[in-house]
Amino acid sequence: MQPFEPQQLPIDNIPWDALIPLIGRANRSLAYYDGILYGLANPHVLLSPLTTQEAVLSSKIEGTQATLGEVLKFEAGEVPAVEARVQDIEEIMNYRRAMRRAEEELKARPFSLNLLKELHAVLLDGVRGKFKARGQFRTSQNWIGIPGTPIEEAQFVPPDPSKMIEHLYGWEKYYHFDRPDPLVQLAIIHAQFELIHPFLDGNGRLGRMIVPLFLFERNLISSPVFYISAYLEARREEYVAGLRSLSDKTPAAWARWIGFFLDAMDEQAKQNAKKAQAVIDLYARLKESMINLTHSQYAIPLLDHLFDQPVFTSSLFDERSGMPSKPMVMNMLARLKNAGIIKVVREGSGRRPQILALAELINVCEGADVL
Repeated sequence: MQPFEPQQLPIDNIPWDALIPLIGRANRSLAYYDGILYGLANPHVLLSPLTTQEAVLSSKIEGTQATLGEVLKFEAGEVPAVEARVQDIEEIMNYRRAMRRAEEELKARPFSLNLLKELHAVLLDGVRGKFKARGQFRTSQNWIGIPGTPIEEAQFVPPDPSKMIEHLYGWEKYYHFDRPDPLVQLAIIHAQFELIHPFLDGNGRLGRMIVPLFLFERNLISSPVFYISAYLEARREEYVAGLRSLSDKTPAAWARWIGFFLDAMDEQAKQNAKKAQAVIDLYARLKESMINLTHSQYAIPLLDHLFDQPVFTSSLFDERSGMPSKPMVMNMLARLKNAGIIKVVREGSGRRPQILALAELINVCEGADVL
C-alpha cells in the first residue's frame, strides 16, 4: 500500500445546504453547555473528575482498560496488582497533564506546531511510547493495521515523512483560518490531523485533545473542558471507518464525516451539559449539608478539595484540610462518614492507610453507581 497523500486545505465542495440543520443544532447545544461553564467560579475544581473521565475514555479508544475509579484510587495511593493497568493509568494522567499545560500555554500564545510537539512530549513522558520520538514529528514511515502486519497489509499508510511537514504547515494555517462555521472547520482539522498522523504514537489522543483546545481558543467555550470521547468510544467502529473513508477524497466522504462529527458535538454537548449541571447541583447540595453539619470555617475549602480529588486517604485529607489539629481532622472525617457524604472504599491495615471517596460525585461522572 502506498502512503496516503492528503488533500490540500481548505476542502472544496462541502455540501453546506445539507449540513445547515446539523450545524445549527450543534452550535445551539454547544452554546447551552458554555452557558453552564460560564457560570462556574472555578470549573477546574468542580469538573475535575469529568476532565479525568475524558482522559480515561480518550485513552480507552487507543486500548487502555483503566477506569475513572482506578485512576482516582491510584492517585490516593492504591496501586493495581497488574503492571499493565499501572501503565494505563500513567498514560491517562499524562493526558490530563497535557491538557492543563495546553490551557496555560494558550493563555499566552496561539496554538502552533511547536505547542503540539510540547504536548506530545508531556503525553508520552515516562510511559509506553516514551521511546517513540517523544515530542518530535516522525521521520520514518508508519502505518495502521493489525499489530505485527507488514506495510503491504496495512489498513492505512499515512503520508511519506518527506512530504508530511508540508501538509502539517497547511494544517496549521487552516487551523487559524476564519471559516464560515468553526465546528465544520474543527471536523476537518481533527480528521486531517489523524490522516497526516504526524507522530509515531499518541496521534489519536492528541487529535481528540485538539477539539476542546480549538473551541477554547475560538471562545466557543469559556474553559477547555469539553468531553467528546464518550460519544466516539461508544461509536468507535463508525468513528474509525469515517476517518478512513476520507482516503477516497470525495465530497460524499467528507460530507458523511462532517455530519458524524457534528452529531458528536451536538449529542456530547447535551450530555456534557447534563453531567456538568448534575455536578453543580451536587456541589450546592453538599455545600449546604456540610455547613449545617460542621458549622466550620473549613467546610467549603474542604468541599472544594473533595471535588478536586474525590478519592483520598485520611492522611491526604489531613494535609489539605488546613485544620490546626489532628483531632479536629478526625472529628470532621467521622461527621462526613456518619452523614454518608464520604464512604470508605478500602479499610486501613497496618501501615496501609484507609481510602475514602466522595462516591456520589464519581457515580455522577460515570453515569452509574460504581462506588
